[in-house]
Amino acid sequence: MTISHDLLIVNGTVVTMDEADTVIENGAVAVSGDAIGSVGPAGAVDVKNAARIIDADGGIIMPGLVNTHTHAAMTCFRGLADDMELMTWLNEYIFPAEARLDHDKVYTGALLACAEMALSGTTCFSDMYLFEGAVAEAASHAGMRAVVGEVLYDFDSPNYGPIEKGYEYMEKLIHQWQNDPLITIAVEPHSPYLCAPQLLQRASAISGQYGVPMIIHVAETRAEVETMKNRYNLTPVAHLADIGVLSPRLVTCHCVAVNKEDIELLRAHDVKVSHNPESNMKLASGIAPVPDMIRAGVCVGLGTDGPTSNNNLDMFMEMDAAAKIHKVQRLDPTVMDARSVLRMATIDAARTLGLGHEIGSLEPDKKADIIVIDTKKPHLTPMYNVYSHLVYAVSGHDVQATIINGVPVVTEGRMTTFDTDRVMDAMKPIAEEIRHLHDWDGSRAAARKKRK
Repeated sequence: MTISHDLLIVNGTVVTMDEADTVIENGAVAVSGDAIGSVGPAGAVDVKNAARIIDADGGIIMPGLVNTHTHAAMTCFRGLADDMELMTWLNEYIFPAEARLDHDKVYTGALLACAEMALSGTTCFSDMYLFEGAVAEAASHAGMRAVVGEVLYDFDSPNYGPIEKGYEYMEKLIHQWQNDPLITIAVEPHSPYLCAPQLLQRASAISGQYGVPMIIHVAETRAEVETMKNRYNLTPVAHLADIGVLSPRLVTCHCVAVNKEDIELLRAHDVKVSHNPESNMKLASGIAPVPDMIRAGVCVGLGTDGPTSNNNLDMFMEMDAAAKIHKVQRLDPTVMDARSVLRMATIDAARTLGLGHEIGSLEPDKKADIIVIDTKKPHLTPMYNVYSHLVYAVSGHDVQATIINGVPVVTEGRMTTFDTDRVMDAMKPIAEEIRHLHDWDGSRAAARKKRK
């Protein structure tokens, strides 16, 4: 029987990231509608019955990368305030700037982030921020897969105001985007130190009611841990266990300052972890004990965090950092091998977000989230080990094509779903407003000297 396909991706090394870590040297992936039809040797695919063919030209065909934690619209503030510790960065710079945000600014910032991510090989991202309805709209417009949730905390939000309105806004988003092919709404309290136990318990109950993820910052710094110990005589993870919100739906972001008992609690409750090494390095928050978590059986996915604490959304750079930071910390070059790190950015990242049954690997009937890497470049020649190349040598600039839900959203290194130049132009007045509002030049020292 002749089978026709909407899209064929041929002439490349197929890195499936399936359970067997199957790699097909001269392989092809067939796409029908929004799903993968078949994966196999190129010779087994009939190219005559394809509506469209993408020639990988000897490159790499692999699952799209999954960014398990970011704040997409913070592209508005990229480079605004750098080289300072987390609480100063948040309280003196980021929170005041965020007070000026609105739906349109967040939409523009999120759309710019979608372009940056899709062009660098990310096909799905998880977002926590303000005006998340605008982020959902931007991701939908861009053709990106996204898990998004409005940030909840004890104080009033620039978006919804008091927390009761926050619950209403969140449930409205859940109903609005229910059954959407690309957008999943999550429940996202900011952190244990900015959320009362009652808020966290209610958020967890809503997560359970609708069967959606709950995503939260946890133990990002030692100072946070000390705050929680002073307040509750418990670590952040132990506090979440004490109030009954640990569950398989929970994604804990950062988990830098966790101990053995915390890790065991995460494992026992099948809690997922989002590891954000570049942000943790830049803010000097520390190094999460990810090798210990993985060894204990905790599912860990990789994320960039926001574009103000990173300052990019390139998951290939994040993989490189994740592999190297743990080697130097442990003085062990065998820790966090390339294949394991690649899984953290693909199938394990998908599992972290509750999407492992749909994306994260190239297998028949999974959603067609696929990227193609151009390897005909000096820095990628020769190639002895494909996993090594993907983690240590490839960058987002090497992405040739990005397919999401069966739709090519990037071809020949260009977005197909919207005009990126127009979005960059729309960011200019937003940046001017922020610049004039705060009169910042990116250097606190220079500002102090100027005042003197």
